[in-house]
Amino acid sequence: MRGFAVEYDIADQSLAELGGRRIEWAARRMPVLGAIRERFEREQTLAGVTIGACMHVTTETANLMLVLRAGGAAVTLCASNPLSTQDDVAAALVAEGIPVYAIRGEDAGTFYRHIDAVLDTNPDLVFDDGADMTTVLHEARSDQPILGGMEETTTGVIRLRAMASDDVLRFPVVAVNDSDTKHLFDNRHGTGQSSLDGILRASNILFAGKNVVVAGYGDCGLGIAQRADGLGAKVIVVESNPVRALAAAMDGHRVMTTDEAGPLGDVFITATGDIHVFRKQHFDVMKDGVILANAGHFDVEIDLKALSEMAVGYRELRDNLGEYTLEDGRRLLVVAEGRLVNLGAAEGHPADVMDMSFADQALAAEWLKENGASLEPKVYVLPQDLDHEVARLKLESMGGGLEQLTDEQIEYLNSWQHGT
Repeated sequence: MRGFAVEYDIADQSLAELGGRRIEWAARRMPVLGAIRERFEREQTLAGVTIGACMHVTTETANLMLVLRAGGAAVTLCASNPLSTQDDVAAALVAEGIPVYAIRGEDAGTFYRHIDAVLDTNPDLVFDDGADMTTVLHEARSDQPILGGMEETTTGVIRLRAMASDDVLRFPVVAVNDSDTKHLFDNRHGTGQSSLDGILRASNILFAGKNVVVAGYGDCGLGIAQRADGLGAKVIVVESNPVRALAAAMDGHRVMTTDEAGPLGDVFITATGDIHVFRKQHFDVMKDGVILANAGHFDVEIDLKALSEMAVGYRELRDNLGEYTLEDGRRLLVVAEGRLVNLGAAEGHPADVMDMSFADQALAAEWLKENGASLEPKVYVLPQDLDHEVARLKLESMGGGLEQLTDEQIEYLNSWQHGT
């Protein structure tokens, strides 16, 4: 489709006004990204750069796209998840002149057709969230030149490191997820809050007193467990990494295996990035009325194929809440079709925390523009000075002050000659 002098494929262009208001509201809570936008616009930092983005089409992402364009880049966006697109936001971006290919609920064929549409613009830089676009560039478009890429989420970084380990990664990628101002805040505070928000919107349950099983105790799982505990839930953690499992135990949570947790849980939330965390053997022993939700990027953590085969009935009980009835009468409830719960059943992370994540993304684009041609095809982290600058700006926007060390203190910390 063509409109506003751009090509696009979205659900409903008439939603643009609503989307514009919501984008404006998010921008008010993203002061760091706003400061970067002012500099980018003044310096035309990304002039001449074509950017292709495969990300969640949300109000926060919209502000990132507008910042990149303000810096002189030509930007095209598609969805990184079939259920995460906010159709009004897609319409607002098209009205702003940014091509968007994203429709909430799109099927797999449309999803990949949209990725191809973005790649047809021959981007210099790619923004990815889950590494789907990067995978297409390696499998179906292996001859298409790319200066570099950015990866937003843990699952995508895992895929990219596997590609680098197999010596097949063909351009440098910045693992934005590994920046401290991303994973220590976005993953913990953003995923922690928004995952429970999605479950609450879909079910309206009371968390207080519930046994909440959190599978995975990385930054995302830790944040989910903290928030569930804060709402009065009794948290059980499932974790395969002994250090993380120990951390969960010392944080006051019960730690056990999936088999042990299966009969106990009232709510099950996955955040592992792995496949079939909860499967038939666990469904067999779960209580009637349990809720299953996935906070990982891909819809593979809950074995829905096995659950569907076990079920004798299915219905959509509420918006984003599917009920599977088993032969013995038990009912297992799945939120947002087992897809990313915070975006499938809610609005995703609050703009306040995405401010840092997308500031990292913008600075990574600037860094890759300047350095990409000289970098090897490896996975990189954002330079620490840029990471710290984002933290400083965020703290400043919150009214916080940063201690400045004296020359004496700096000399002391950098010397080995001082004794007791």
